[in-house]
Amino acid sequence: MTTDSSIAVLRQPDTIDDPLTAVLREGARRLLAEAIEAEAEVFLQLMRAERLADGQARFVRHGHGPERTIQTGIGEVPVQRVKVRDRSATADGSAAERIRFTSAILPKWARRTPSLDALLPVLYLRGVSTGDFQEALAALLGKDAPNLSPSVIARLTQDWQAAYDRWQGRDLKARRYVYIWADGVYLQARMEDTASCMLVIIGATPEGRKELLGFQVGERESAQSWRELLVDLKARGLSIAPEIAVGDGAMGFWKALEEIFPTARHQRCWQHKLVNILNKVPKSVQPGIKEALREVRDAPDRATAEAAISVFDEKYAAKYPKAVECLTKDREPLLAFFDFPAEHWDHLRTANPIESVFATVRHRTVRTKGALSRKTARLMVFKLIMAASKSWRRLKGENQLPKVIAGIKFTDGVAADVTANQDAA
Repeated sequence: MTTDSSIAVLRQPDTIDDPLTAVLREGARRLLAEAIEAEAEVFLQLMRAERLADGQARFVRHGHGPERTIQTGIGEVPVQRVKVRDRSATADGSAAERIRFTSAILPKWARRTPSLDALLPVLYLRGVSTGDFQEALAALLGKDAPNLSPSVIARLTQDWQAAYDRWQGRDLKARRYVYIWADGVYLQARMEDTASCMLVIIGATPEGRKELLGFQVGERESAQSWRELLVDLKARGLSIAPEIAVGDGAMGFWKALEEIFPTARHQRCWQHKLVNILNKVPKSVQPGIKEALREVRDAPDRATAEAAISVFDEKYAAKYPKAVECLTKDREPLLAFFDFPAEHWDHLRTANPIESVFATVRHRTVRTKGALSRKTARLMVFKLIMAASKSWRRLKGENQLPKVIAGIKFTDGVAADVTANQDAA
């Protein structure tokens, strides 16, 4: 008779068997370990010329720090920090100008990946209180999510406030923005009973990068609110006006822009204009209206666009005068993009750089108990924008921006022949 037996461990009801996640975590652990080892090796190679008096290497490997876990989007990943010893210490333990190896991949006190810090404002806006973060994230981050306790969240909000204050006080003297996009965004989710208006300005640098330029919370999109934001930017050193500003038809922004940066051209957002015009006609004719407006917007040159506007007027003026007036009254600011590089037309015809940032929050957030104060809402949205800005794409045709800055004239998207103009002179 044999005494051998097999014991099978039964899966508990609340346990999820997820071999794929286990494989991903193990792969992440190995890749992270290899990356940290390679980082330490690069440091040692850079320092190989540093020698002690007896000729021995000054910097050597010194084992690993204690294992710790990093919270990631696929749960907890165990890691160890590589230690490098600087052997230039004297006998009493002191050292002159000791050089320490610090991992850029795994900072000494890191406990979470940056992507999780970006997730927290979204959860806040969706109605998850700080006390519920551990439960809400347990499925992703592992049991109890130890590094996202309420006390940690409280400290994070303090860090967000400090980051916001630094950003608001930054010096803009050395900055220039060729194009700007402006919009007032209303978010009512988890905010006070009266929706606050987030005034947002995004700018394009001469290198074609998009950056958050201005951000302020106001009661509404009034000229005074926009004036305060623009004056603040100018007071901090933004002395050169943008070549063109893109926004919707809100009069407050345009009035303030004319006062603070009078030389900036105006470009109306076609997406907003399309919605406004469609709201003035019955649904039965909206497909035809939409197609006619696209012919104006997507015209290859200004003359074709002007002709399409005239056709639109003839077709619909008699029956839908308000819709036609909505288009024709902004004829010039709707067609201003034709005087800029054709490569930039897609960027200049819409305020989408701002709309896309807020789309997820606007459509997915809901009002819940415990509304946020204006201060907290401002910090949450600010962090959300800054996180999103890391993935913003450059402008297409950024090589055309120096021509715009130099004042070269563009006609229907094509730069004037500078050489020919000089010869003619």
